Amino acid sequence: MTDGGRPVVIRISPIAHLGVGLLTFALLASVFGGPPWAAVALVIPAWCSYLIVRYRTVADRDTVTARSAFGSRTVRWDDIDGLRFIRSKWASAQLKNGEQLRLPAVTFATLPLLTEASGGRVPNPYSR
Repeated sequence: MTDGGRPVVIRISPIAHLGVGLLTFALLASVFGGPPWAAVALVIPAWCSYLIVRYRTVADRDTVTARSAFGSRTVRWDDIDGLRFIRSKWASAQLKNGEQLRLPAVTFATLPLLTEASGGRVPNPYSR
């Protein structure tokens, strides 16, 4: 909830690290039983864990920031025509200039958080 204009941060659930742990455990069989170069496979769970921590969307009354693996982009709510969910469970913001901005970790269930953070610019699909 926004409290006095504080931004809302929407992240991937930290429970996703459990899946990374299981992947690491599965890869250890190849690392210990296979050739020495198989240890390189442990980069995969490390990368997945990095992405879980890195990906997020931060929204406040004026702007929304999408943080990806290597950077972030901030746009004003006034520059957004709407949100859509196409071929992904994460939302994409349709910008007025025709571009699309993927909003990491924003799902249909988190739209009420964006409604509050944006001051009502994003409609709450659960309100009557």
